[in-house]
Amino acid sequence: MALPLSFEFFPPKTPEGTEKLRAVRQQLYVQKPEFCSVTYGAGGSTHQGTFDTVGEILAEGVSAASHFSCIGATKASVREQLATLKAMGVKRLVALRGDLPSGYGIGGEFHHASDLVAFIREETGRDFHIEVAAYPEIHPQAKSPEADLQAYVTKIKAGADSAITQYFYNSDAYFRFVDDAHKLGATAPVVPGIMPIGSSTQLMRFSDACGAEIPRWIRLRLQGYGDDIASIKAFGLDVVTDLCDQLRSAGVPALHFYTMNQSAATLEIVKRLQLG
Repeated sequence: MALPLSFEFFPPKTPEGTEKLRAVRQQLYVQKPEFCSVTYGAGGSTHQGTFDTVGEILAEGVSAASHFSCIGATKASVREQLATLKAMGVKRLVALRGDLPSGYGIGGEFHHASDLVAFIREETGRDFHIEVAAYPEIHPQAKSPEADLQAYVTKIKAGADSAITQYFYNSDAYFRFVDDAHKLGATAPVVPGIMPIGSSTQLMRFSDACGAEIPRWIRLRLQGYGDDIASIKAFGLDVVTDLCDQLRSAGVPALHFYTMNQSAATLEIVKRLQLG
């Protein structure tokens, strides 16, 4: 049985980016992904871009999951967007609270992702497969590890079908998270989110912002390569392929790749794992 794969993209902001992403998708479709997801901007700022990209993926004959964030949203606005997505033929949503835009207080009628999950279920029944986010290394804004785990369990019990994790490079964090969630009755599949390493500065910036831990040995090796991009990419491929191999050996339900709208690293990792 082949391990299911899925790929995440972000909505391009320029015509050139749109063309490039079309080519990237075609390269990745060779791997027959279970679905491709498209991210949302802060406060839903890019939801039109998200929906446009989702529409293109569907038109290309591939299942598409729209990220759906609820910060600042009203029940009426969410109801309207759900109707739009349903009419487009979307069957899968990634339900998120969403990032607060800078200087933005929590407004709207949804304060937590679990509120959004419950509302989608109430409004649309089983029309959508609902994914939620999971944080094996704890959400950066969580009050405590226990509170973070409980927030995750609440999302699952509100009606989520499965979860995709924030990326990580320490497989023990993932296994501990899944075990702890199971003990609290949240047994939905938890799909590891995989971030290929192509640039050390970009990775450090992202990880500092989202709370993903870069193990010290990886950080030091990346720093040691300086501006040697070829060595950074070669090292990154080894590290991430090994991580995926550990996860696959332990029987994870699938792998979800954060592609950053690139195809080369993801394709090479899949090839090394002999999944393609």
